[in-house]
Amino acid sequence: MLIYKIVPAALWRAAKEAGAFAGAPVDLADGYIHFSTGAQARETAAKHFAGQADLLLVAVEADELGPELRWEPSRGGALFPHLYGQLPVAAARSVRPLGLGPDGAHLFPEDVA
Repeated sequence: MLIYKIVPAALWRAAKEAGAFAGAPVDLADGYIHFSTGAQARETAAKHFAGQADLLLVAVEADELGPELRWEPSRGGALFPHLYGQLPVAAARSVRPLGLGPDGAHLFPEDVA
C-alpha cells in the first residue's frame, strides 16, 4: 500500500543531499513523520497546506518501512501512518509536484485515491 508525504520542495531537495528526510518542522516537533493514505491526502493538504505552492507529493510503500511505521489514531479517530525515524530518500516510489488549481485547492494525480 502506498502512503504519501506532502513535502515543501526545498525540504525534499535538502533530504536528497542528505540521503534521508528527517521531517518537516511539525514532524520534528511531534517526534515522527506524518504520512497520509491516498484517501486521506486531500484532506491533509486542505487542512495543513492550504494555498501553499511549491509542494511535492512523495509516495512510499508502507510495507517497506518496517516496524518504525505505526498506524495511530488522529483526525476523527482515523488511523494515520506515522514513521518514527528518518525516511530514506531511496524509499520514495515517486515524487511529483502538487500544484494549485485556480480555486487554490491542490491538484492531486488521478491515481491517488
